[in-house]
Amino acid sequence: MPGIRTAAQAKAWLEHQGKSVQAFAREHGVDPATTYQVLAGRKKGRRGEAHKVAVLLGMKEGIIVDEPEAQHSDPEVIS
Repeated sequence: MPGIRTAAQAKAWLEHQGKSVQAFAREHGVDPATTYQVLAGRKKGRRGEAHKVAVLLGMKEGIIVDEPEAQHSDPEVIS
């Protein structure tokens, strides 16, 4: 990724692809309301689904962890 996108750049990127926020959210299995909130700056994308949305939109660097799998991936930690 060439750099971190601002909210305005992320909106323009979606528009350039011909995707609505709703379509983007459906495609990635995230909540449309959370996606709108991240784009509007009401959610910063620090954790949870807002983090996932911000990473997918290129608004921040980070990894997306599949939560149910992550909780059960190392049986030694659970015991």
